[in-house]
Amino acid sequence: MNILSIYIGYITDLIVGDPYYFPHPVRFIGNLIRYIEKKIRRVATTDKQLKIGGFVLWFFTVIPTYLITYLIIKLVSFNPYVFVFVNSFIIYTTLATKCLKDEAMKIYRVLKTGDLKQSRIQLSYIVGRDTESLSESEIIRATVETVAENTVDGIIAPMFYAFIGGAPLAMAYKAINTLDSTVGYKNEKYLYLGFACAKIDDIANYIPARISVLLIYIGSLVLGYDYKKCAKIAIRDRKNHKSPNCAYPEGAVAGSLGIQLGGTNIYFGKPVYKPTIGDKDREIESEDIIRTNRIMYATSITSMIVFTLIYVLCVR
Repeated sequence: MNILSIYIGYITDLIVGDPYYFPHPVRFIGNLIRYIEKKIRRVATTDKQLKIGGFVLWFFTVIPTYLITYLIIKLVSFNPYVFVFVNSFIIYTTLATKCLKDEAMKIYRVLKTGDLKQSRIQLSYIVGRDTESLSESEIIRATVETVAENTVDGIIAPMFYAFIGGAPLAMAYKAINTLDSTVGYKNEKYLYLGFACAKIDDIANYIPARISVLLIYIGSLVLGYDYKKCAKIAIRDRKNHKSPNCAYPEGAVAGSLGIQLGGTNIYFGKPVYKPTIGDKDREIESEDIIRTNRIMYATSITSMIVFTLIYVLCVR
């Protein structure tokens, strides 16, 4: 029943995506995070207290998310049809294949009109870096990096946890990832409060990020891209990022396409140096956004197949 739900959820995500009008669970998780953060900041005044508060924030966000999802699944388990429907729906909300593609294509289409100002605005909706002064190539690079990185966060990882622990674990992962994207910044405001959330997100993505190299490798092979360099760059440049996980998918995509990612970015008005990832075999171009989307889709299908095979073998 769980594996059927994962497939239905995955296919639903490919078709429907994340409509803006839809009351997505991540929005409720985000509201909960902001509510708890306000409560913590009222009592935590020192750096040490804020650091402890970060663990409190994580606990009272992730644990309730898991328990509520678990209870919902238990309540609907009286009927197999209702169970599959509800379980599939919850799993669908943890995946983001079509959403990632749609957001990247919005940037691509605006870029093709030559409107850099609007392209920067469109990009600002999906990245944490400052976009006000980015050049065309920097906009493309940021889009490719975001799709590559979120191939793990938005597809491989939630799928991985859904196969292991069903909808409750997949939704708990989503809460962990939402915490990181909300408070996991190394700026003055969140350096201490976001410490625990950022570190636990690193742990949660540790295995999915490394699995992504194999999955992107297979996807690149199917698409006819440079699959050999895909693996080579992912392994060679795996430490060329402040995150212990992001360089794996970014390196795999950079190698597959023969482009260079990484480098210095501006976050909250301050430059943050990042080593480059990949070799500059050619200049990055807008069509690389489409190519990265293709890799993402191929990787998502590969993930479903590989995880299913492992799941069946483990059950047997």
